[in-house]
Amino acid sequence: MTRRSQRRALSLILATSVALPQVTPAAHADPRPASIEAWQQSTSVRLDADGSLSDVLALSSGDIWAVGQQEIWDVWKNRGTIRHWNGTSWSEIAIRDATGAGSLRGVAAAGPSDVWAVGDGHDGLPYLAHGDTGGFDRVRAQGLRAGDWLGGIDARPGKVVAVGSRERKGLIVTGQGGQWTVQRLDEKGALYAVSSGFAVGDTGTTPLVMHYSGTSWKAMELPDIPGGYLRDVQVDSAKRAMAVGGVYHGPGQVEPLVLTWNGKSWKRQKLPATDARLYGVTGDGKGRYWISGYDPARAAEPYMLRCEKDDCEIIRGGAARGRNSVRLQAVAYLAGKGAVWAVGHAIDAADRYTDVVESFGPKAGQPRDS
Repeated sequence: MTRRSQRRALSLILATSVALPQVTPAAHADPRPASIEAWQQSTSVRLDADGSLSDVLALSSGDIWAVGQQEIWDVWKNRGTIRHWNGTSWSEIAIRDATGAGSLRGVAAAGPSDVWAVGDGHDGLPYLAHGDTGGFDRVRAQGLRAGDWLGGIDARPGKVVAVGSRERKGLIVTGQGGQWTVQRLDEKGALYAVSSGFAVGDTGTTPLVMHYSGTSWKAMELPDIPGGYLRDVQVDSAKRAMAVGGVYHGPGQVEPLVLTWNGKSWKRQKLPATDARLYGVTGDGKGRYWISGYDPARAAEPYMLRCEKDDCEIIRGGAARGRNSVRLQAVAYLAGKGAVWAVGHAIDAADRYTDVVESFGPKAGQPRDS
């Protein structure tokens, strides 16, 4: 397989494919700023060559986590990585496991010393890791087996939920009190993200949202969207949530998709005219959301959507020299700072991957979120 064909195959996994697991693991202020946030800067956590970040989590301005993988093209060196921002610099956090983590797709935390990551293990099993800035240890959940795939994770004090797929059906793994329960759903398809009792994915032909009622997970009624899929979800409350993904119309033809939940039903959000691919969503818990993605029409520029109520607006970053395209896989809102951080990767003309961290925030003179 040539390097270019490898990149195309990986792009399906990292980006728009409906059938294959992919990367993918949260803004209403009073008064509303006079204009939307602006791109601030582009930085990097400095992964090894051909590295990409898959998810980001912001606990505070001095406690930000990101996960991903390094040396994508080298089967012997490819490995997952966990990085931490302490307010000044990024550092790599050790994973204390001889078998090693492969690609890490999701990160979640129940507290500063209770952080979880999920992805693939080099031994063919799904990978769960738990730790803090001192290091991470692998957690082997009873009931997981070779062939299972995990893509998203949510952590609350005393409870962890990871989602994925097993034999083309949704898979939900729940950990409480050191005990794990593995549940294969009746619904065909895969789940990619989970938050506060909502899990999203697709059946292979339509979007899928599962909701935990307190005793069981049940599929929710959605608008009829053939070819639709969902890749991330942000839950503000039982009466307000947003899920993002796309509608697959054929090779290279993907329409962006955003669904909103009002406590009674899911509705499709009207979007600005765009062919952007949408990957991640975050919010401030008050009704304002940010969505990260990639716009093939202006591929070299970092791309974000910012939505509030029924209105969504595009935010674009600057195109840096040497970047042919930038894909922002995940996004996190930094409470109290009015800032949003998005992570992913850039690709140059030689098909080399470089991890990116793009920051957005209020324009000069605008008030921060309260």
